[in-house]
Amino acid sequence: MNRTNEQIVMRTSLYTLFVNMFLSVLKLMIGLLANSAALVADAANSISDVLSTIVVMIGIKLAGRKSDKDHPYGHERFESAAALILSAFVFVTGLMIGYNGVMKVIEGSAGELVIPGALALIAAIITMVVKETMYWYTRAAAKKTDSSSLMAVAWDHRSDVLSSAGAFVGILGARIGLPILDPIASVIISLLILKVAVDIFRTAMRKMTDTSCDEAFEEEIRQVALEQEDVLGVDSISTRLFGDRIYVDIEISADGASTLDAAHSAAQRVHDAIEGRFEKVKHCMVHVNPAEKIELE
Repeated sequence: MNRTNEQIVMRTSLYTLFVNMFLSVLKLMIGLLANSAALVADAANSISDVLSTIVVMIGIKLAGRKSDKDHPYGHERFESAAALILSAFVFVTGLMIGYNGVMKVIEGSAGELVIPGALALIAAIITMVVKETMYWYTRAAAKKTDSSSLMAVAWDHRSDVLSSAGAFVGILGARIGLPILDPIASVIISLLILKVAVDIFRTAMRKMTDTSCDEAFEEEIRQVALEQEDVLGVDSISTRLFGDRIYVDIEISADGASTLDAAHSAAQRVHDAIEGRFEKVKHCMVHVNPAEKIELE
């Protein structure tokens, strides 16, 4: 990630941090005052978001460091590592909210539920508006910088909108005579949070385990290589994700009777063309095979 993109990601994350801190305090205070289990559950989700955002910011900062002796391939995987930690935070939060909601439902079956106050509805509406705005803002920044962790934060904003919508429905239902809907809404919120945690975990693991790029991307690389002078064919292409960057290993065929200097020049052209065309490619390794030898085999 270049310096400009890192600054955009960090600035967006900072805005997210302040928004989540504000919503955490707002929803927790109103949830307790208005006796809304769903809103308290939603507040716990926002508190988790505060911790998650801090982890993401640390991961992005570490991922932006240059290669060194101990990490010759760079530090990009720190961003994925941060996303893994984020998924753990979110998952634990979901479990805690779900447990609390189930206990409230059991209490409700015994007729011990308290109807939440109208103020809880206002807090839920404010949260939905703010979080939807943050979703579109963060999503735009994630697309501009091609940051997977920032895109995960954007989807976390969208899940918060759904969570708050569930809280709103539960609170409204409780106020019109169905108090059991409030804790049931908190259980539904927990399921949404758990799904977000699993999605973040799967995306991060995909980038931590050298997963290859899709066929369409590899075909684009093939065509770029074939466009270069003295390249007679592409024998193989291997790609692997490294955080948000990509490593490419490609074997090309060239005239076996050409000089070593000519073969090297062909490989260099392929190397420069691929790294120049695809910004996410961190390094391209090119191997040259003699075309005559391949044809004989």
